[in-house]
Amino acid sequence: MKNQNTICITIVLALAFALAPVTNAAPTPGGIPTTSAATQNLQASDEGENLPVISIHSAGNVLRGKTGSFVLEMKPALAFSAMYVNFKVSGTAVAGVDYVAFASPAYIGQSGYATILVKTLRDPRASSSAKAYSVVVTLQPGAGYSLGSVTGGARSATIWIKPGAAASDW
Repeated sequence: MKNQNTICITIVLALAFALAPVTNAAPTPGGIPTTSAATQNLQASDEGENLPVISIHSAGNVLRGKTGSFVLEMKPALAFSAMYVNFKVSGTAVAGVDYVAFASPAYIGQSGYATILVKTLRDPRASSSAKAYSVVVTLQPGAGYSLGSVTGGARSATIWIKPGAAASDW
């Protein structure tokens, strides 16, 4: 009987800690949870519904022939679901010429992060061209999320495709 009680208590504690992020529990030093700490990364929609905030940043510039990436972040991450986020691609680089084309939407899983890979191609232009080309990904509105800068998150990010040179030449 004693072992059964211990097991029941352990299960209840495990569930409490597992469900704390789902219930937006945010304990404070005083021990009383506040809703402001739990909802600081949410934005209210037109209907008054709290939505997760999506932001994007690039992982840096990339040399031709290499792969660059954009990272999407959803705050707060949704514990038991995921979502698709719309985006558009622009910039001076040409899909199919400077990089392999990629399409919207991006899938953000339970981790709250997604990666959009940009596979660059060899430069078909004159080899004397030492010009860099940009790939810009801009987040677009969609159902179930807001675009944001609640914590300084960006709505667009840029990767520069540099000619094949040493990284120290940037």
